Amino acid sequence: MIIKENLHNKRIISIDALRGITIFIMIFVNELSSVSNVPQWLKHMPAEADAMTFVDIVFPAFLFIVGMSVPFSFNARLIKKDSPILIWKHTLKRTFALIIMGLFMVNAEYGYDESKMLISASLWGFIAYTLPIPIWNKYKNDFSKIWKNILIYGGLVCFVGLYFLYVQEGTGERGMTPKWWGILGLIGWAYLFTVIWYWFTNGKLLAIIIFFFICILFNSLSRTDDFILNNFQVFNFINSHLIHASLVSAGIIISLLFFENQSSSKINWKVIAFTIIIFIMGYFLRPYFEISKIRGTPSWTLYSAAICTLIFYLLYWLMEIKKITNWSNFFMPAAANPLLIYILPGIIYYFNNAIGIKILPDFLTNEIPGVIWSLIFSVIMLYLVKIFNKYNIRLNL
Repeated sequence: MIIKENLHNKRIISIDALRGITIFIMIFVNELSSVSNVPQWLKHMPAEADAMTFVDIVFPAFLFIVGMSVPFSFNARLIKKDSPILIWKHTLKRTFALIIMGLFMVNAEYGYDESKMLISASLWGFIAYTLPIPIWNKYKNDFSKIWKNILIYGGLVCFVGLYFLYVQEGTGERGMTPKWWGILGLIGWAYLFTVIWYWFTNGKLLAIIIFFFICILFNSLSRTDDFILNNFQVFNFINSHLIHASLVSAGIIISLLFFENQSSSKINWKVIAFTIIIFIMGYFLRPYFEISKIRGTPSWTLYSAAICTLIFYLLYWLMEIKKITNWSNFFMPAAANPLLIYILPGIIYYFNNAIGIKILPDFLTNEIPGVIWSLIFSVIMLYLVKIFNKYNIRLNL
């Protein structure tokens, strides 16, 4: 892997803004999912539907942003002269953390036999959501190394303990199973597959574009009955994550098109051309595979990548060219600490369940009042994470 000498090396606030906005909307739609009788456009479309709403773009946007950060992250480490071993140690640590958190969060939701567990399922979930804070917190340099090790390794031991406290529904077996990997786990796998390709191709733009279209190709072919690779379990596992890796790679492509070998032109025609091409591809593939977030169809990934690109282009024009940035301060606390704000609602939810507190009256879980509450809740989370940021409680992967 070599240093990208022509890659922009200053903080890009439009990327931070996109991250903060995405996280804020993600908190909103997650809270909204428990509200009854809301319009369909505020929900994920059902699996069988050939359609998508703005809610179906939130997860792709997060994957897209993960990809946008990859070139800058790798370049920064190479400039610091980190060894390949150190870089991959960090990469695998990040992947492992996301997969583990995703696995525990999914199992906290369902699939347990609470009657055979030593602690309540709600207490189990509260601990599972809280443990990432001491384990992956970004401790200050003057923080006691002894206490840091106690918190990190003690937290990991607690994770192991939670694993054996878990009892599966139906079988009565101890330990968890990957029913699915959860949002964080899917991000972890997609990130891993993408950065492996990025590393071994030296992050060359053409190679990443090829990887993007390989992901779309395999996603499409795997949906045909006579595709021979469908008979191999390893391929099915890899392909299930290449679906999301295509969105991570799309983010890398857009970062490279914008910030490597920057031109003085006010219009980035390469970005516009890429967006038009993938939108047209999504349009022509839709009659064959439909468009569905839950099924992860090719058209869903292509449309999502195109929409994310257009949104970022707007932010780039507004913030980097026109220098209109003050409005984004509201979202920056989430941009600076996205993982913590993502898990905070779960910590609150399981804590309330564990001690038997019901905060919300029923009318705030239904129709318009529920939508308004979901928005208020998202703002509260934003200000809460701002307090955590002030006291240097930040999850760092």
